[in-house]
Amino acid sequence: MSNNASNTARTGRLAGHVLVEALIAQGVDTCFGVPGESYLAVLDGFHEHRDEIRFIACRQEGGAAFMAEAQGKLSGRPGVCFVTRGPGATNSSIGLHTAFQDSTPMVLFIGQVAADQRDREAFQEVDYRQMFGPGTLGMAKWVGEVEDADRLPEYVSRAFHVAMQGRPGPVVVVLPEDMLTRSTTAPVLERAEPAQSWPTPTALAAARELLAGAERPFVIVGGSGWDGDACEALEQFAVAWQLPVGCAFRFQDLFDNRHPNYAGDVGIGINPKLADRIRSADVILAIGARLGEMTTGGYTLLQPPRPAQRLIHIHAGAEELGRVYDADVLIQASMACAAPALLTLVPPSIVPWADSAAQAHAEYEANLVPTAVEPLDMAEVVLTIQRLAPEDTIYTNGAGNYSGWLHRFCRYPGMRHAGRTQLAPTSGAMGYGVPAAVAAALLHPERTVVNLAGDGDFLMTGQELATATGYGAGRLISVVVDNGTYGTIRMHQEREYPGRVSGSDLFNPDFAALAVAYGWTAERVDTTAEFEPAFGRALANGTPTLLHLRLDPDVSTSRTTLTALRAAALDARSTPPRA
Repeated sequence: MSNNASNTARTGRLAGHVLVEALIAQGVDTCFGVPGESYLAVLDGFHEHRDEIRFIACRQEGGAAFMAEAQGKLSGRPGVCFVTRGPGATNSSIGLHTAFQDSTPMVLFIGQVAADQRDREAFQEVDYRQMFGPGTLGMAKWVGEVEDADRLPEYVSRAFHVAMQGRPGPVVVVLPEDMLTRSTTAPVLERAEPAQSWPTPTALAAARELLAGAERPFVIVGGSGWDGDACEALEQFAVAWQLPVGCAFRFQDLFDNRHPNYAGDVGIGINPKLADRIRSADVILAIGARLGEMTTGGYTLLQPPRPAQRLIHIHAGAEELGRVYDADVLIQASMACAAPALLTLVPPSIVPWADSAAQAHAEYEANLVPTAVEPLDMAEVVLTIQRLAPEDTIYTNGAGNYSGWLHRFCRYPGMRHAGRTQLAPTSGAMGYGVPAAVAAALLHPERTVVNLAGDGDFLMTGQELATATGYGAGRLISVVVDNGTYGTIRMHQEREYPGRVSGSDLFNPDFAALAVAYGWTAERVDTTAEFEPAFGRALANGTPTLLHLRLDPDVSTSRTTLTALRAAALDARSTPPRA
């Protein structure tokens, strides 16, 4: 034992080790990050406690932060990420922003320069309180810097509480390098649990009165903080009141998509009939959803600040209520409490909207019928995945038009049946899907994980294939849709500047060969007929597999083509305005 280690043993424990012990006390068994010299003492703590907790070394901090965000989505407790100062922190900011906009509990630990070097613009020094917030439009709920090693367990406990309380979200804890190498006798604190808030009887009575007087009510469910019991209570409430239910943008796994009350997803590429149904509703019950730009169709389905529909808005965060919409009834409540509370509301003996749930579900089912596309039909690809993959398969994606096929044709079984099955960024962060899939495969090796990625999306974080290989991910399949373009940007270009393409072309590698270089199994798929046997082999081999799909760039979305968009834009320009 070195003299330094001997002295530490006599006077206390190394602060870096105490931090790891505090994480173990919070129930954390896996952390993601990229190692840095600013927190070597913590890395040594991971080695010391390697039988209780593991550190997954990722290939870039953005990927590590995405993995921690996915961990938060899957577990409902804070995902944990470690990065070093300066460039490490800035690289991780995309995952932090995703966690903020998605209301995902997460704790980002950042190494910092030593205290005696602060405010000198030392090597890689950044003021993280200024950089990350906090604020209602920032990137973190709270940013704290630990200056005293004896207070380190206090900061960890506070970070977990803040990340889970109210509207869940990310927290940043800054760790000066010299603090981590000090000794401390401070004990770790007990596991943090979020405080739950119930709706008041007065608010519930007001919500019931508004619903009971409706003729065309509609429910939008979204946000975080849900568990299987809450989702089951929501389902029972919808059945009792015969209500149609839609899921907010990229929260499709909160309600069983096969359920007769399910009306579809309320997000990008929304079923036009569903959009009409929401616009014509007289009462909207929004439970957990932030009612942001993507869910409201650019704030058109519900007009701010006072929508045409009567609005009941239930949300865990007080700051979210009334921020955009002046609702008729505002209820602050945790999702684990809100749904059971709604279940206590007695429905009217006769409801005038009795057939609306069945009609809405029929319209959803009709929207699942694809229009044939040759030679590769993405709708059939997703339908095939859904048919062959286990019910509890976890699906991940990043941002891009390719995700529209997954959102439209994948039928999520709902949390009450299979836990979380959809990992997707409401922030629209490209590159999310691959790291999220790697994290899911490592955290749940018993489950199949399917990532659908666009070519531009994949190459932003594709290096994390090495992380999957290195740490033994198994039932993981990445389906890469290669159309040689930033498809979403190209779509907007054709709408706004038809035929004038600039900056949206991509020059791609052989994705299958690239995957093989990372130690994966890989195949190229060019036709619809080739996909099913290829996917079957991927399911059977039990090792990470990449399927490289070549898609005609003209196939822009699940509803239209670039040719059609260009023609419509040119036609609109040539049509003289009305007098």
